[in-house]
Amino acid sequence: MGQMDDYHPFPAIQKCSSNGRENQTVAVDMDGTLLCDRSLFPYFALMAFEAGGVIRLLFLLLLSPLAGFLYCFVSEAAGIQVLIFATISGMRVTDMESVARAVLPKFYAADLHPETWRVFSTFGRRCVLTATPRIIVEPFLKDYLGVDIIIGTEISTWHGRATGLVSWPGVLVEDTKADAMMEVFGEKMPEVGLGGLETDYPFMKLCQEAYLISQKRVAPLKWHQLPKPIVFHDGRLVQRPTPLTALLTVLWIPVGFFLACLRVAAGSLLPMPWVYYAFWALGVRVIVKGTPPPPAQQSTNQSGVLFICSHRTLLDPIFLSVALGRPIAAVTYSVSRLSEFLSPIKTVRLSRDRSKDAAMIEELLKEGDLVICPEGTTCREPFLLRFSSLFAELTDQIVPVAMENRMNMFHGTTARGWKGMDPFYFFMNPSPVYEVTFLNKLPPELTCTRGKSSHEVANYIQRIIASTLSYECTTLTRKDKYRALAGNDGIVDSKPKVVKRKIMGC
Repeated sequence: MGQMDDYHPFPAIQKCSSNGRENQTVAVDMDGTLLCDRSLFPYFALMAFEAGGVIRLLFLLLLSPLAGFLYCFVSEAAGIQVLIFATISGMRVTDMESVARAVLPKFYAADLHPETWRVFSTFGRRCVLTATPRIIVEPFLKDYLGVDIIIGTEISTWHGRATGLVSWPGVLVEDTKADAMMEVFGEKMPEVGLGGLETDYPFMKLCQEAYLISQKRVAPLKWHQLPKPIVFHDGRLVQRPTPLTALLTVLWIPVGFFLACLRVAAGSLLPMPWVYYAFWALGVRVIVKGTPPPPAQQSTNQSGVLFICSHRTLLDPIFLSVALGRPIAAVTYSVSRLSEFLSPIKTVRLSRDRSKDAAMIEELLKEGDLVICPEGTTCREPFLLRFSSLFAELTDQIVPVAMENRMNMFHGTTARGWKGMDPFYFFMNPSPVYEVTFLNKLPPELTCTRGKSSHEVANYIQRIIASTLSYECTTLTRKDKYRALAGNDGIVDSKPKVVKRKIMGC
């Protein structure tokens, strides 16, 4: 172990060499060591809200002062036990697993300690110890960081639901954490142990070498430095919920829902030329860039323009219509019946039968302009999914449109929840922004009528939209998204015990 000094029994992590570690094992504490933040509350709050709703989050907030008192004046384990009980008692284990897989990795990845990761990533075998329930951290640690062994608090369950209590040996802190590591590793302990607090000393002393992480605040690892990019994630909350942020969210939801209803009503009931100004008055900003084409002249049998948009939320076609000042019909990959009912524009569902969909789109273009989002599903991060090429075969009147939005409280998309609430969650943001950038109409020499293949056209449009937005192109698809977030291909039973199936929304 490291040389003793006046303050700590272990040297700083800066003195840990990362060379020649490929065949060695490292054990690291998670909170305050692998992660920059010591607090467990934000991740428990995410689990509470995303799996239990706003009432569960409020319950967690109400018990947090008790947890803090026990943590500081009784024992660390007692305080964490209260947080665990408030968060997961009575919760379905499958719901917890879903949130842990689809929601939490995005927030954990945004809090990785750069110095810890520098050392941790060089070891061939990696172990993480944490007081957080293992079920909560396991998907992130295994899928995104390549962790081999996870030693975390085990929760007690009954008939598929969490009791809120923990299994033996209890919450893993101090000596309990060291005992758990001894049980896993036996006589062959990890070569290196990394910790950040005095409560980590017991397990660190068991390692051949041990190093301390400074508790000074540092900037987390940049997203492009992550070992695996997080392209897909779910959940409604945009920001990591600190106690203050969580409290403000709970207080805002009733006000925000009323405001969202006003905004939805304005978009649904007012004439489209007025909607831009109504949104502006209600705090929704629509920024229009580029020069949109004029509407098709049906008197001259002119075919309608096909607008090809990047897909951020199911509101993309509506905000395109707001930017144009006229309603534009849209084809959808299926949205909720409520969203169709409230939509101020004509929506037509695709059947996913290529020939039927092609015929339908051609008929719609004869009637006027049309908008398609060829990604087939939304993506929140700065990536574009693979573009379906069907649209390129049907017309050469193509205008690419780069769509981008900004939300500071709630995401307006979901893969796991009810999509009927998507517009309301978007409009519940205090001041949401939509930016619509019209690009130049596709020149004839780059269309299928001049010999280009439909795949070449689709890939070209994907690249120019990505370049405009400074996004990255990917070959990922709708199936990839739903397999990552929901564990299926985007097709679920419409009702329990009914054979008929329907496709999940965008």
